[in-house]
Amino acid sequence: MPSQQTAWFAWRPGSHLAPASPPDAPVLAADSWLVQGGRARFTAGHRARFLAACRAAGAGPGLDAGGFFTQVLARLPRTGAWFPRVELLGGARPVLGLRLRPSPARTAQVRLGCWYGPDPRTCPRRKGPDLAALGTLRAHALDRGADDYLLTTPGGWVSESTSATLLWWEGERLCLPAPGLPVLPGITAAWITARATRLGIPLAARPARPADLSGHEVWLVNALHGIRPVTAWPHTPYRACLLYTSPSPRDRG
Repeated sequence: MPSQQTAWFAWRPGSHLAPASPPDAPVLAADSWLVQGGRARFTAGHRARFLAACRAAGAGPGLDAGGFFTQVLARLPRTGAWFPRVELLGGARPVLGLRLRPSPARTAQVRLGCWYGPDPRTCPRRKGPDLAALGTLRAHALDRGADDYLLTTPGGWVSESTSATLLWWEGERLCLPAPGLPVLPGITAAWITARATRLGIPLAARPARPADLSGHEVWLVNALHGIRPVTAWPHTPYRACLLYTSPSPRDRG
């Protein structure tokens, strides 16, 4: 069985991944997903998002990011639970690398606080550059009895949390933040909304303020935890509500 320790592998374009020490360089692009017993969901979506992020960060074709991702999938362990992260690290000579990490503990619910300070993100639609800042903000949430913070725009509209896509229910309608807001394209959220469409569940993308979510079932969704309902709103007057997380006719098919 592979050792359950974090390791880093550097990509040699057109060749292979080799164990190495990660360079001290900023993260220009990144992506991560859950691997259990050698199986993972939505790797095609994560690949597409990562390659798009690399292009947006200015990575040239000489890095062969597509070949890199293919080698990453071949390198992943076939036993155990892992949360690998692919990275484009910047500097004079950008490099691609695989950070092979054991999976963190997974949770089935979340306590969601509201962050009203400055938005720490500089590239909200590209995963990578803001990972450290968002991690610091999430640690602040934990210190205040929440698991994550809900981020809002300067106008007060909800966007996403520091680590997950926001979805919520209004009656029989599944809602997501309005188009055009600074939100990372969520791979898990895309699968959920596609499945909702197949099941005939109406969708609505609309602006909402934190207070508008009170009394509704709210979900945070990402590749690590899947769907987590919000069960508490620490330090806010908002009320958590659970309606649709138990098996129901909407889950059939």
